[in-house]
Amino acid sequence: MAREERRERRDRDSEQSELVEKLVSINRVAKVVKGGRRFGFAALVVVGDGKGRVGHGAGKAREVPEAIRKATEQAKKSMVRVPLREGRTLHHDLQGRFGAGKVVLRAAPAGTGIIAGGPMRAVFEALGVHDVVAKSVGTSNPHNMVKATLDALTHLSSPRLVAARRGRKVAEILGKPGEAEANLEGVS
Repeated sequence: MAREERRERRDRDSEQSELVEKLVSINRVAKVVKGGRRFGFAALVVVGDGKGRVGHGAGKAREVPEAIRKATEQAKKSMVRVPLREGRTLHHDLQGRFGAGKVVLRAAPAGTGIIAGGPMRAVFEALGVHDVVAKSVGTSNPHNMVKATLDALTHLSSPRLVAARRGRKVAEILGKPGEAEANLEGVS
């Protein structure tokens, strides 16, 4: 029993060490009190495994390292799986929204790279996407941009998921050139 627990703990620790942590922003906030100002720090962190899982977290504390630690812990708890095409790009174009933040994400051919603004770039690097074109419309607030990007990514569906939902085969969903006309002729 104890041996199994140690093995599980070791597997969990090795999984945690493989995670990519990206610090997106640090914000210094001041609270005015009787003796002057008290400063605190708010950190926004994105964590991913580089293989299709990503999460974000925000943390606040009186010192920067503590705020980053809290944000990282929250990000690890909020990780979601995102299906990727060929492990390098998105399956289809997407739009995401959070608050005043709106983002447009487009799949790109191999060799394009990550064409995206700061907070979105951190999400894609942590996720393991190598080719994507993204645009932020409306706000430059890093919190809203990250949340809008993750909103879009949670709505991403792979051909395998669509086929399973419709009860068909992946080839039927994707279709081959000339196959659509043959199917329409058979329906008439």
